Amino acid sequence: MHAHIDAVRVAGTPSGPVPVVLLASDGEPDLLPIFIGFNEATAIARGLDAIDIGRPLTHDLLLDVVEELGGRVDRVVVDAIEESDEGGGTYTANLHLDTPRADAVIDARPSDSLALAARTGADIEVDPSVFDEGGRPRETFEELQDIREVDEL
Repeated sequence: MHAHIDAVRVAGTPSGPVPVVLLASDGEPDLLPIFIGFNEATAIARGLDAIDIGRPLTHDLLLDVVEELGGRVDRVVVDAIEESDEGGGTYTANLHLDTPRADAVIDARPSDSLALAARTGADIEVDPSVFDEGGRPRETFEELQDIREVDEL
């Protein structure tokens, strides 16, 4: 299913504040929360806002290398949730690239993939079973603070 980045926010947890990227899908009332690190959250927000800080950060560098080699980011696919022994889950993703040699699919963290999608406008897809399992009501996240209000970009 097609998705887009709805917001990057910060949730309060028993262990402290944790950033969360919220994916929305057209026609779905719920959001898919993916909890990530502060650096990754900031990278996604910078990509969404097209902020240029002068020197390339890691995601900018990777994108520059892909483009210099003649490739482009085609799409990001959040494809599974791997359950852990602690009861939570870890999302997995694939980064789909068009290259001069052939199309390539690269295993990647969702946060890194979404940071690249935010910079390129590449499509974001979520496996429907992942959205069904991980989706939460939009109201759950309405009171959370935007990452831009927490971290100076």
